[in-house]
Amino acid sequence: MKIIGITTGHDASYCVLEDGIPIVHEEFERFSRIKEGDTDVIQFVKERYGEYDSVKYVTHWPCNREGWEKIFTDEKLSSYKEMKEQMKERGGQYIQYGHHQSHAANAFFSSNYDTALIITLDAGGWDHTQYDENAIGIGDIIPTSVTIWRGKGNKIYPIKIIPMSELSIGLTWHDILPSVFGLSNSAPIGNQAGTIMAMSALGKTDKFYNMIGFSSSSPTNYAALKYAADENEKNLFEIARALQKKTEQKIHDLIEYYLDDEDENLCVVGGVALNCVTMGKILDWFPEIKGVYVPPVPYDAGLAIGSAQYMYHHVFDKPRIPWDDNCTPYLGVTYTEQEVLMTLEEYKEKIKYVVTTDDDVLELLDGQNIISVFGNGSESGRRALGNRSIVADPRSPNMKDLINEKVKHRQWFRPFAPSILREDVSEWFVHDIDSPYMNFAIKFKEDMVDKAPAVVHFDNTGRLQTVTEKDNKWYYDFIKAWKVKSGVPILLNTSFNDREPIVETPEHAVKCFLKTNIDYLYFFNYGILVRKR
Repeated sequence: MKIIGITTGHDASYCVLEDGIPIVHEEFERFSRIKEGDTDVIQFVKERYGEYDSVKYVTHWPCNREGWEKIFTDEKLSSYKEMKEQMKERGGQYIQYGHHQSHAANAFFSSNYDTALIITLDAGGWDHTQYDENAIGIGDIIPTSVTIWRGKGNKIYPIKIIPMSELSIGLTWHDILPSVFGLSNSAPIGNQAGTIMAMSALGKTDKFYNMIGFSSSSPTNYAALKYAADENEKNLFEIARALQKKTEQKIHDLIEYYLDDEDENLCVVGGVALNCVTMGKILDWFPEIKGVYVPPVPYDAGLAIGSAQYMYHHVFDKPRIPWDDNCTPYLGVTYTEQEVLMTLEEYKEKIKYVVTTDDDVLELLDGQNIISVFGNGSESGRRALGNRSIVADPRSPNMKDLINEKVKHRQWFRPFAPSILREDVSEWFVHDIDSPYMNFAIKFKEDMVDKAPAVVHFDNTGRLQTVTEKDNKWYYDFIKAWKVKSGVPILLNTSFNDREPIVETPEHAVKCFLKTNIDYLYFFNYGILVRKR
């Protein structure tokens, strides 16, 4: 059985679920090169997925009060009407699910937990307040930014749908970005909330804490914060600290209120779950929780996956799929050697290449070169996991500044992630956790901070990616060989991009390589090493 899940609006994407396993997940921004770009997703699916005509089931998340006909342009509307009729003719169906309902499904059904408390947190979406025994929404449809669910087996059940006016952490972050920090919260630049999160580690006081609010009854004083920011640039770091601290406190309070004695596992999802600093503190707050899970794509592009999972498991009553054994976040296309060589031929006046080995590339890393790596299927989500990454030596005290200035062209205080062999986490970090998708910022042990300065943030944390052979064999073997050479089981890892979506195709890779000061481009599937002429 195949189900296509689609996400419309910003973060436009689609997923193909086959017998409960995601086999394809593609985001439109990877191809448009515009962060959080919108499109006619049905046309996008038809162009990208050759077996569309054989699929009988399509899920969609909009669940808008006025109906889906009211939220599309005439051009998009005709595509959706056509698709709906096609599913009917094929004996299948097109069905909408709630925004946070789809988020919750993505989190729980992508975890390996048999039971879990589920919390969804984002800027907002539409959801029913009640559901019948067949998982059909029967209550009012309201805008909400926070919902609480419980998962058990192959079902999820709503516990609380909180009106947006009562609580919206995500909306405050969304609104404060342009109004106070002068940062983007949408296309074409994308959401820059990560910049504020990085800044928060440099704040020293709580003087702006009481100016931050997450509800209509206790709103954020944007005007006063903007005045303070304009008055003194240092205040921006204090405001960032206040926003981060209040976010952590509110999420702590939510977990504390809804956590029952029998809740051993927690799933967190939605755009706010990208706040890895908060996610990394949950185990400190609640040591009774055995596991915390954030899916690879917790923001809205993951709704395509979640809505399809909801239909497959909850509605069709299909058994759970062990995620680690059957599923992967590397759901993009693997490009052929011929496609890579054709691209290199097209740019031959600007580049040259040789056939090489991983060992040769490790020598270049040891020589303080910055190397972009490209191979296998691209990662779903905003965080590169080794298939579309820029890697470097974490031992270098100057490497972070060098990459920020000459490659990523971003603020000096932005950190980079440590990719670490899973078996070495307990030696380097205070918590021995699984973090395959970079969803948790954890403190380094004190005696390890000086050994990898390029990936240690100002608060001594690292947004670690734990790497196993099962997750990504090439990347695991590469880091393992690096450990033998350097004595350090860590590589600096950042996404292969420059103020744009992560590269998807060989051509994107070459273009990004040429416009930055990356030293080498390595197509590791085929042992091809590229340098500039």
